Amino acid sequence: MEEVKLHGFWPSPFSHRVIWALKLKGVEYEYIEEDFPNKSELLLKYNPIYKKIPVLVHGGKPIAESLVILEYIEDTWPHNPLMPTDVYHKAIARFWIQFGQYKDYFRPFFHKSGEEQEKAAKEILEMLKILEEQGLGDKKFFGGDAINLVDIALGWLPLWLEAIEEAVGVKLMEPTTFPRLHSWMLNFMQVDVIKQNLPDRQKLLAHMKNLRNKFVADH
Repeated sequence: MEEVKLHGFWPSPFSHRVIWALKLKGVEYEYIEEDFPNKSELLLKYNPIYKKIPVLVHGGKPIAESLVILEYIEDTWPHNPLMPTDVYHKAIARFWIQFGQYKDYFRPFFHKSGEEQEKAAKEILEMLKILEEQGLGDKKFFGGDAINLVDIALGWLPLWLEAIEEAVGVKLMEPTTFPRLHSWMLNFMQVDVIKQNLPDRQKLLAHMKNLRNKFVADH
């Protein structure tokens, strides 16, 4: 079996989504923690365009961008499938994967204050409402009875959004407003592979608060 390595960064949800997929597939890999902002020569070599994590290196060949990596993992290791086999349902899954990514309004919500932040908060709430009503509906997971790549791609919501909210001091995800998403979050966090491969909550919160203070001070 060709060697698999993952270059990541511990507080990154993009790194963790790749870890979850590899673990669910049962793929053995070596994890390489990058020291930001001191990016390694290997990272710059493997991802010269974006110079970002995560980067999966399989048999010496690098693949960058987490969503691209997730599809690569699914195609390369087809056992324990994480996408529907039906072509139409696979296309629908890809739609929700794209829809639920970090949008432009998350940056002003986290980096800014005042009107810009309020506008971003409204857009985030609209996104969550669409996910609640049209993406998740009455299903336990976005993948149905078991998690799939949609759940993995949206896996930043339970822990990372909570840390963002606390760092900013604005609560967006109220259980009474988004009961289905709230239930999904609880179910997702109880999946063994997810539960066993999460950053420490307090450490993540401290990291996010430091980032938030830096952004506010710079502006």
